[in-house]
Amino acid sequence: MPSSTSLKSPIQWAQQACEALMAKFEPEDLPPDRFHYHQGVFLSGMEKCWRQTGEQQLYNYMKRWVDSQVLEDGSIKKFKSDELDDIQPGVLLFTLYEQTGDERYKKALHTLVPLLKSWPTNPSGGFWHKVHYPNQMWLDGLYMAGPIAVQFAKTFGDSEYYSMMTFQALLMAKHTKDPASGLLYHGWDETKEAKWADPVTGVAPEFWGRAIGWYPVALLEMFEYLPEDHPDKAQLVTILRELLIALTNYQDPATGLWYQVIDKGDRPDNWLENSCSALFVHAIAKAVRFGYLDPKYMDYAWKGYQGVIDTLKFDENGNVVIGNICIGTGIGDYAHYIARPTSENDLHGAGAFILMCVEMNLAET
Repeated sequence: MPSSTSLKSPIQWAQQACEALMAKFEPEDLPPDRFHYHQGVFLSGMEKCWRQTGEQQLYNYMKRWVDSQVLEDGSIKKFKSDELDDIQPGVLLFTLYEQTGDERYKKALHTLVPLLKSWPTNPSGGFWHKVHYPNQMWLDGLYMAGPIAVQFAKTFGDSEYYSMMTFQALLMAKHTKDPASGLLYHGWDETKEAKWADPVTGVAPEFWGRAIGWYPVALLEMFEYLPEDHPDKAQLVTILRELLIALTNYQDPATGLWYQVIDKGDRPDNWLENSCSALFVHAIAKAVRFGYLDPKYMDYAWKGYQGVIDTLKFDENGNVVIGNICIGTGIGDYAHYIARPTSENDLHGAGAFILMCVEMNLAET
C-alpha cells in the first residue's frame, strides 16, 4: 500500500474524491446530459461531505449542477419521467430548499415525487424499473425512489409516501431473497417474461454486488425520515440486519473487498469490485451507528474500508483515482456481469466511495 494512503482520515479521502471530480468536470458538464442518478449519488455524497466539513465549494458545486437542470418554474430541463433512475437526484432539492427557501426547488420536488402515484406496476403493485422493462423490479429501484419519497413525506406532511415505499421494499425482499445465502437477487419479474427471469420464481440468476448495495443504503436513508412507529419499520430493520450479516460471509478475507458476483469468489474470472464494497461498508457502519447492528460488525466495515483505500492510485496531477468500478449494468447471467468493463472515477463509483468515507468518518469521531 502506498504510504500516502494510510495518513488521511476518511473525510479527507471523501474530500479528495470530490476534488478529483470537480477538477475533471464543471458541474454543468457532469455526465450524462440529463437529470440522472449518476450525478445524484455523486452529489449526494458531496452534500454529506459538505455537511461534515463546511467546505462551501462543495455546496456551490452541487447547487450549480441542480441549477443547470431545474428551471425557474420548477420544471426539469431534461429527464426521463418513466425511469426511476431519473427520480433519484431530486434528493438534492431538499437541501437547496432548506438552505435558500427558493420555491423552485419545492416546485421541482412536487414535479418529481407525485409521478410515483401513477407509476406503472406489476400485478403485485411493484414499480417497474423503467417503462421499457415492463414488470421488472430491480433492487436499484429502491435507492432511486425510496429516500426521496420518504423525505418528501416527512418534509411536506404527505404520509401516503411512507407506506408506498415500505411496501416496495418489502415486496422486493420477499421475492428476491435467497433463503440459503441470505442474499438478494438483482431483480424479479413477476410475469417471468424477461429473458433472465427464472421460469418458476421470476428472479434474476445472480447476486450482483452493486445492486445489493443500493438496497440497504436506501433503507437506511429511508429510516432517517420514516416514523419510528411505522408498522413496517420493525420488519424492514430485520431485513436490513439479516442482509448485512449475510454479506459479511462473502467478504474476501485477504483484501476486505467483495466480488462482482458476490457468492462466486472461488471462480478465477470473478473480480473484486470497489463500488459494491464501498456501499456495503457504508451500510454496515451506518447500521451500527443507528443501533441496528452489533458494534462488532465494524470490524468488517473497517476491513472493507481499508481494502478500498488500498486500491487507490493518483494521476499525474495528484488527483485520487478510484478504479475497479463496474460500469452501469443491467440484469443478466454470470458471464454478463463478469464481462462488464470497469471504469475509473465514474460518478456512481465515486459517489459510493464518498458515501463510505463520510460514514466511516462518523465512526471514527
